[in-house]
Amino acid sequence: MAQILAITNQKGGVGKTTTTVNLAASLAAMKRKVLMIDLDPQGNATMGGGVDKHAVELSIYDVLVGSASVGEATLHSDTGGFDLLPSNSDLTAAEVELLNISGREYRLRTALKLVSEDYDFVLIDCPPSLNMLTVNALSAADGVIIPMQCEYYALEGLSALMATVNRVAEVLNEKIEIVGLLRTMYDGRNSLSVDVSRQLADHFGKKLYNTVIPRNVRLAEAPSYGMPALLYDKGSKGAVAYLALAGEILRKHKK
Repeated sequence: MAQILAITNQKGGVGKTTTTVNLAASLAAMKRKVLMIDLDPQGNATMGGGVDKHAVELSIYDVLVGSASVGEATLHSDTGGFDLLPSNSDLTAAEVELLNISGREYRLRTALKLVSEDYDFVLIDCPPSLNMLTVNALSAADGVIIPMQCEYYALEGLSALMATVNRVAEVLNEKIEIVGLLRTMYDGRNSLSVDVSRQLADHFGKKLYNTVIPRNVRLAEAPSYGMPALLYDKGSKGAVAYLALAGEILRKHKK
């Protein structure tokens, strides 16, 4: 049975997509079967997995509106070694269409039931907002991973996100929980980063991953080549950090 993890933060630019793509590749490199779902209409995770979002015939949009199954819309990322349920701008229309569909919050959960035995992990890259797409991800997920920068406004946004997850647990998905917070784009020379990191450790304890993702040029460059950092430069600090995160997650979930 797959462990379904939603990677989300209502704040943009914190490394959600970078984390989803590189964690998927790292888990695949460790011989786990991984499905990555791009649930953001921007389609950045799709491109980062080496798939042209403009060329896909079927996408997560088709799955959500019921015109295709997960199996029919899934592609394989040759550069990442994982399966990919792609996205593009079509997904913007899904939000409007879902408003008129019964059980709209559970469309993704229902679709994933057909493939949950085929994977060890399903990673969902969520859009940077709380909308019906994010609600679908949270309704389907077992756990939430929150990537965040160690900066002043990060803590403020974190409170709102935690309230959202708690509300989803009360109303839509009682099993969901925050399984980990991930410090991204970390610069240990910055005193604010160090202070915020210490606050996170004090407040969240074991929920805070030991792995820290550093600011790294290779991580930033890799998506433009349609590949995760592990393939672009496996010796880079970013690639090594995401391998460490994958190892930490495997130990935590005993997969």
